[in-house]
Amino acid sequence: MKLGPAIDDYERHLRVERGYSPQTIRAYRADLTALAAFAAERGVDSPSGLTLDLYRDWLWDGSQRGLAKSTLARRSASARGFSAWLARTSESSPSSHAAAPREVSSSGETSSSGETSSSGETSSSRGVSSDQSSSRDNPPSWDPSGSSDPSAAPSGARGGEGQAAVVVDAAARLRAPKADKTLPRVITRDQMDGILAGLAARADEGDPGSVRDLAVVELLYAAGIRVSELTGLDVDDVDLDRLTVRVVGKGSKERVVPFGVPALHAVQRWLSGGRPRFAVAGSGPALFLGSRGRRMGSRAVYELVAGLLAEVPGGGPSGPHALRHTAATHLLDGGADLRAVQELLGHASLGTTQIYTHVSSERLKEAYRLAHPRA
Repeated sequence: MKLGPAIDDYERHLRVERGYSPQTIRAYRADLTALAAFAAERGVDSPSGLTLDLYRDWLWDGSQRGLAKSTLARRSASARGFSAWLARTSESSPSSHAAAPREVSSSGETSSSGETSSSGETSSSRGVSSDQSSSRDNPPSWDPSGSSDPSAAPSGARGGEGQAAVVVDAAARLRAPKADKTLPRVITRDQMDGILAGLAARADEGDPGSVRDLAVVELLYAAGIRVSELTGLDVDDVDLDRLTVRVVGKGSKERVVPFGVPALHAVQRWLSGGRPRFAVAGSGPALFLGSRGRRMGSRAVYELVAGLLAEVPGGGPSGPHALRHTAATHLLDGGADLRAVQELLGHASLGTTQIYTHVSSERLKEAYRLAHPRA
């Protein structure tokens, strides 16, 4: 099997079996396409040729080109997921892969290229390019393999003479640099009140786009939902009687999120006086529509929120996620339980939600420094 078809199969696996979001699948696909191009430059065009050395060199090349640590961390996750899937599918149908070339080590023992031993130690792969040698002669500040010994590299394939090669999980020990921990941007309550008041004033002029924008921002802030969750909403997902909205989050997991009275009024206004003016025959059940009557996309929401936050003092990201961060922080500031906030946001891990406790602590410290006479 070639790398291209393998990536296609893996993409189907992520979509059908794992239920990943389209955004995540696109990111993984882009990462693996870049990996395949990097491998092709080194004469590798099949999964059996993917070794830990090659994965390491790919990440090292990205760091040399100035990719952010968060991007390298995602690339590492993409590679580990792909490698693990290759190993599982290869073991279930080993005949689908070609046998790996065999080489003789300095000790005279014959093995597959970079064969993995029972102890987890591996021999180095053949045909290391000058670029690969250079990357190991001048190692980065982080070790993508998690090992100080470059020779401890699982191979891409194994198999004895006369046997079909089984692709092993070569990236199982791949490591990436830890992403810099930065506190998310949080808009103050007064700033949010100003943003919403400005949107309400525009909506009062009767423009359907302004009515929609008010409902979009109110719902993002009130429910703390992701932009992909907002744009995926249908009219029937909003329960105006119970003040809840049903969203589909990461991994196609559904959850029901409450929202407040201001958001209710904004959504009702949009449904009664804004949406009918944008709706066309092909609009379908989408809650939020663009000016052409189609479902509003994530880019349009990003541009809306970025434009609003550009006028607000303070640094940091200015996309819709800032409103999600703001909603979570304001909930904790108001005394909400951390577990409740986790459920509201749809976080699988409580550790992800705990970042907002740090934000609240920082805001408390800042208030102390400004208010206490002996701070």
